[in-house]
Amino acid sequence: MKNSYLPLVLLWICFSCGKSQNSTQSTAISEDKELISVGKVLFEENCSACHNFTQAAIGPNLSGLTRQVESDWIKRFIANPNRLFEENDPRATALLAQYKSYMPSFSHLKAADLDALLAYLNSYSEAPKPINSNSLLDPIPEKVKDSGILLDLEFYTQIPLSDSVAPLAKITKLESAFKSNRTFVQDQHGILYELISDQPEVYLDLKKLRPKLISKPGLATGFGSYAFHPEFDQNGLLYTSHTEPGGTEPADFGYEDSIPVLMQWVLTEWKTDLPEQRPFEGIGRELLRIDVVTQIHGMQELTFRPEAQKDEEDYGLLYIGIGDGGSAESGFPFLADHGGRRVWSSILRIDPRGKNSKNGKYGIPKSNPFYTQKQKAGEVYAYGFRNPNRIFWSPKGKMYATDIGHHQIEELNLVEAGKFYGWPQREGTFVIDAYGNMAEIFPLPEDDEKLEAVYPVIQLDHDELNAIIGGYFIQNGLLKGKWVFGDVPSGKLFFADLEEPGTPEVKSWKVSFEGKTQELRELCGNDRVDLKFGQDAAGQLYLMTKADGKIYKVKDR
Repeated sequence: MKNSYLPLVLLWICFSCGKSQNSTQSTAISEDKELISVGKVLFEENCSACHNFTQAAIGPNLSGLTRQVESDWIKRFIANPNRLFEENDPRATALLAQYKSYMPSFSHLKAADLDALLAYLNSYSEAPKPINSNSLLDPIPEKVKDSGILLDLEFYTQIPLSDSVAPLAKITKLESAFKSNRTFVQDQHGILYELISDQPEVYLDLKKLRPKLISKPGLATGFGSYAFHPEFDQNGLLYTSHTEPGGTEPADFGYEDSIPVLMQWVLTEWKTDLPEQRPFEGIGRELLRIDVVTQIHGMQELTFRPEAQKDEEDYGLLYIGIGDGGSAESGFPFLADHGGRRVWSSILRIDPRGKNSKNGKYGIPKSNPFYTQKQKAGEVYAYGFRNPNRIFWSPKGKMYATDIGHHQIEELNLVEAGKFYGWPQREGTFVIDAYGNMAEIFPLPEDDEKLEAVYPVIQLDHDELNAIIGGYFIQNGLLKGKWVFGDVPSGKLFFADLEEPGTPEVKSWKVSFEGKTQELRELCGNDRVDLKFGQDAAGQLYLMTKADGKIYKVKDR
């Protein structure tokens, strides 16, 4: 069983898509306690980020599943959901309509794995409660319009495959070292590549340097992000984030002992005397370590403000995006709902060369909004984010962050120091009950101003996209001046003019490859694209498809 891998299996089994075949469905499923225990481990390590037994999350509430859906169908769906979609299976079709995203195939799973998982699921017999009829079923009815813009893709390079199942290469970030022509891309399985003459060459083997790094189960785990110091070419400083098992080392930021710690996010400063040399040779220094409840919503972004000058206070200060660690949907929303007293669900700002933090390994800038407030975390720059996965600045110096939503809303936020961005009391401009059914959202109350929440510059519901990913400002061509972004699962592409007065209008755009207009799902041969963007020092925009580990240049016609 130890070699069995079920990467966040989205068991999108729709309870309302057909009645149970019979009331004794569960008798064919083992009730052996040892097998249930094995299934519990499989579920907690691989499924709990998207599912639970109390409410719908990314996928539906699974309580009562095995008593309403036949076991053979569940196994078929896990092994090859695409086949059921192609057969127009009513239940599979309804799942796609409700959750608006495809589930990958897991044909590599052994029969014993599925039996153990079903035994554990079968131990939860209560069927899910119906959705409250007072909730908003279509929170944003307006649809995104197509711009008619079609841009060409040019194949750039293939990243070495680091897995045998999709995503074949977990590439998430492509950027240049500050003001240099050196461009890098990282694979979450632990490698930072430098792109030399269009080919990836290993620059930093994080897995080798930090052997406790774990990159499974999937999604954001592993090598989370990287950032080069503005003076990297002179001082050789590079920063990385990665995950290790819970309890590996004492955490700088932990919580109550009664709350589980699945993983720890670790921020490391690397120092080399030979910045140009490949592979990296140098030493690492741990700056901080943060406990998280699940494998989702971790430390997915490290960045410096690119245009900060040496005489500015912001120069050399590191911004860190840290999500809620899955705490809200796991039943611990108070970890995210902290008013600046904790570090989760926040964008942090630190001085990696300072020493006035509690652990003495980094500095807390005196200009941080909570620096002088003893009851709050001085590292926090802004808070109230579910998953601030990318942070970036506009040409005019405005700071933005994309925030992946829960069950309904995806956000782009204009980030300002000390401000609260709503999570987990708000999802976009809607009320969410973090202590109830989080699949439901409601209109804002009349006294909403009392919450003092800042709302998104852009918000879209899951009719349009399921997981927002930015995204860069385009310097030339048909999209000049626009901010581009997309949907991680489907690969849909969007843009907006963030300098537009009022609420920016979002429009979609399309791509062509080798003379043929096609969706990215067709291009990578997988219904789950795992889209990411990149941009080099020259302003060239790249699209990355994690499903197959390929990188494309976006070219104007």
